[in-house]
Amino acid sequence: MKPIRLRITLAATAAVAGLALVMPGVSLASARPETPPAAAPSAAQASALAARAADRVADGGLDALAKGPNESFVRRDVVAGSGGFQYVSYERSFRGLPVLGGDAVVVTDQAGTVRDTASALGRGVRLASVTPAISAGRATAVARKQLSKIERATAARLVVFAAPSGDRLAYEVVLEGVRANAPSRLHVVVDAADAHVLDLRDDVREGSGNGYYNGQVTLSTSGSGGSYSMTDNTRPGLQCGGQSGGAYTGTDDSWGNGTGTSLETACVDALYAVQREWDMLGAWLGRNGINGNGGGFPARVGLNEVNAYWNGSYTNFGHNQSNTGQATSMDVVAHEFGHAIFQTTPGGAGSGNENGGLNESTGDIFGALTEAYANNPNDPPDFLVGEEVNLTGSGPIRNMYNPQALGDPNCYSSAIPNTEVHSAAGPNNHWFYLTAIGSAGGGGNPSSPTCNGGSVTGIGIQKAGQIYLGALNLKTSSWRYVNVRTATLRAAVNLFGAGSQECRTVKAAWDAVSVPAQSGEAQCSTATNDFSVAVSPTSGTVQRGASVTTTVSTATTAGSAQSVTLSASGLPSGVTATFSPATVTSGGSSTLTLSASASAATGSATVTVNGSAASGSHTASYTVTVTTQPTGDDFSVSLSPTSATVAPGASTSPKVSTTTTSGSAQSVALSVSGAPTGVTASVSPTTVTSGNSATLTVAVAAGATAGTYTLTVTGVGASATHSATFTLTVSGSGGGCGGLPEWNAATPYAPDDQVSYNGHRWKSTWWSTGAEPGAPGSWAVWSDQGAC
Repeated sequence: MKPIRLRITLAATAAVAGLALVMPGVSLASARPETPPAAAPSAAQASALAARAADRVADGGLDALAKGPNESFVRRDVVAGSGGFQYVSYERSFRGLPVLGGDAVVVTDQAGTVRDTASALGRGVRLASVTPAISAGRATAVARKQLSKIERATAARLVVFAAPSGDRLAYEVVLEGVRANAPSRLHVVVDAADAHVLDLRDDVREGSGNGYYNGQVTLSTSGSGGSYSMTDNTRPGLQCGGQSGGAYTGTDDSWGNGTGTSLETACVDALYAVQREWDMLGAWLGRNGINGNGGGFPARVGLNEVNAYWNGSYTNFGHNQSNTGQATSMDVVAHEFGHAIFQTTPGGAGSGNENGGLNESTGDIFGALTEAYANNPNDPPDFLVGEEVNLTGSGPIRNMYNPQALGDPNCYSSAIPNTEVHSAAGPNNHWFYLTAIGSAGGGGNPSSPTCNGGSVTGIGIQKAGQIYLGALNLKTSSWRYVNVRTATLRAAVNLFGAGSQECRTVKAAWDAVSVPAQSGEAQCSTATNDFSVAVSPTSGTVQRGASVTTTVSTATTAGSAQSVTLSASGLPSGVTATFSPATVTSGGSSTLTLSASASAATGSATVTVNGSAASGSHTASYTVTVTTQPTGDDFSVSLSPTSATVAPGASTSPKVSTTTTSGSAQSVALSVSGAPTGVTASVSPTTVTSGNSATLTVAVAAGATAGTYTLTVTGVGASATHSATFTLTVSGSGGGCGGLPEWNAATPYAPDDQVSYNGHRWKSTWWSTGAEPGAPGSWAVWSDQGAC
């Protein structure tokens, strides 16, 4: 072997497994106010606890998750972070339509206690109609004008576009092609009333790179004998190759020749850098892989441009202007994969220059973190971006400790929303440096000027990274600089305590870059008391002249118990609210009674239950429906649960409940219909007196066909006939996919649904019907979870 070649050996280390709750090899004794319990829950248990607790909060419309009667939250993901915290993200729907800008996050600790909520909207959707005035075809035509060359386009889908200026019914179209001579994957939102463009969001995030090489390094590759590939089987999704999209292969496990023009050598640098970034995320920040769920994305080299970018699915690296080196230095590679982290944390990639600047800064921050973790002597850690690139003969492209040295703003101002995105990254980069290193510098790092003339004491880059990723896990699609301030302060308090130096440093660093304090932001103090409010049930119906009750529960979430005063707002005309008792000590509960007068306004309304205490206030939502007083005898029929997935050979037994809704109780005959071939369904007993219940037994035979079916339970009484439906999903017979149902083109899917198709497991990331997993463009709605 020639001495100039880079000898690469197959790494023996395994990928980070599961959702890491603590950082292996790193002492957190000084990072958290107390030692975790000895019997901490497993990653799977913590995830399940978080999902259950967060779902209750989302269903109840607590605090920032306020919603109206026609809205629901669909859980999208549960991601672990530092300190045992879990971040549960949600998408909002309104009358069955996805709400762009309606996303939300719930934070829980490892015990399953809800610690925080965040929402892009913070209120219910305000939209009178979901009937479009223009056709999907016209919306698509308007959208297609945004690109100069179109390679692919998704079908226009009807959505709600939520914004501070008001909510609009709209169409969203996703285009892939070329925009202003650059690659683009563009989300276009077109007003469904008058066809004007409401919003543009490009998944392609551009950067720049160089041909710096990391020297002789060890990579995780794959293969044996005479067949090897630059595919990392220990870190799913990571591979590197040329513009065709496939990984480079070879007859031995030795890659590259050490020259700046060798594309194979460029892949050595790229794969080495993203593997170090992956390891840093797990060891320092508690994140499982690039996407937070143990997955990554491929890299391509050989782009014939002076550029590098992330396009929403993979990273792509070109060369410097002199074409003497490829754009694969460690900070540039980690920067582009940093865009992937930004996109796969709650809220997605967002839109607008200010959000784009935060996205660019996030890439720079993960570049600095990766350099610090790798500590490679060929590329010593620093806070310059692309310093080896010499892209146009002028050295680094950004400076994090003094952005203005390269023409970018050090301080936040009202001009940032109209500043080019790479330049708009300046204040956030500056904040991260001040938080990590401090204004005085040290340890080989330079001093950094502040915008307010004050001083900031750094807490170290690892803790700064923990706080920033904790904030990213609270991100929503509406993120701006003020939101980053509040999110990082929340993260600092969650991770290190309100009385910690870490909290004080985060606050001082934001003050030092002129991002102003926000109402309700977390405070750095010696002690913090806090509580939560919840209602159960979260909705009810009341007739004119009657009343309905719900239980208001409170809990002490931090510090000591305190007195909480309860009140209600948003009551319909003619409806009054009373609490018994009206004041509780956090941890106690109260009964809320809503009484409707004989002339109360009919219809549904969202009542906000407010709890006020010395530490602040929290809210929960209750949907009340006022109806007219019926005459005569009547009853209702309902099922609990209303749906289930059953494997062949198994069964389920939901409860059939009847209620006397007016007049006197009556005899109700129950029956069930709609069972497909291979499924038997029966109700026992077949006759009940209204107010009593029965059991629906659904048995699925071993040979039943996989699919989703609707069973109807009908109750026939002397006065009326009523029915309720049960959705039965018969899962596949197994086939290596753990009994997941096969994908069906006619079935509507929501985020978090899982199916099997073409020998792979697929997870839905958005609402869709007929979008084939694995087909071109399906990346927008399906995530490949691996082969069966």
